[in-house]
Amino acid sequence: MTNYNSIPIFELIYVVVNYGMGSRILQKAKEHGISGGTIFLGKGTINNSLLNFLSLYDERKEIVLLGTDNHTADHALVELNKEFKFEKPNHGIVFTTGACEIVGSRCYRSEENEEGRGVNKLMYQNIITIVNRGKAEEVIEAAKAAGSKGGTIINARGSGVNETSKLFNMDIEPEKEIVIILSKEDITEAIVTSIREKLEIDKPGNGIIFIQNINKAYGIYE
Repeated sequence: MTNYNSIPIFELIYVVVNYGMGSRILQKAKEHGISGGTIFLGKGTINNSLLNFLSLYDERKEIVLLGTDNHTADHALVELNKEFKFEKPNHGIVFTTGACEIVGSRCYRSEENEEGRGVNKLMYQNIITIVNRGKAEEVIEAAKAAGSKGGTIINARGSGVNETSKLFNMDIEPEKEIVIILSKEDITEAIVTSIREKLEIDKPGNGIIFIQNINKAYGIYE
């Protein structure tokens, strides 16, 4: 049986860039050892320069999600930053989160552990909220009330007219929206509580929230 409480040796790479850039990100990622990824369309909501996450004023964005082993992720992150210069304002943002295992891809579990890799002080977390369509703006408002500077909204859909996708045993249908919010670790709890109360997340069918620790990032400004 897989122990999902063990330290993850896989990582998910999130890259958020302007509309039309996603394919270039995928191409470069493949050049640095990542076999493939998924591009989502999103809408940025930030109008504050504290975090240039998803840029300004409801611009269309592409979110590229890549999965690989941690060593490849480290290398790819550095090379993607060299190519796309995420440290410059409005060039996008890239960050990684841990994953216990990747199933159904061409990545394979390594026998290596995390010793010697180094541990970065946790500063940011990724809050993902899935709600009914039309509720995403309320999620953003609730998050801002608790200190967030904004996030991005993704329209989620199934793979066919009569089909749905599932995430954590919850149907992701055409009437669902996914909200991604990058948060400082010390205000994550307040943001989650605000969203949970305003959207009544605890009621069946109202939504789901999960949090990921961010391991490394480029393009975050304070």
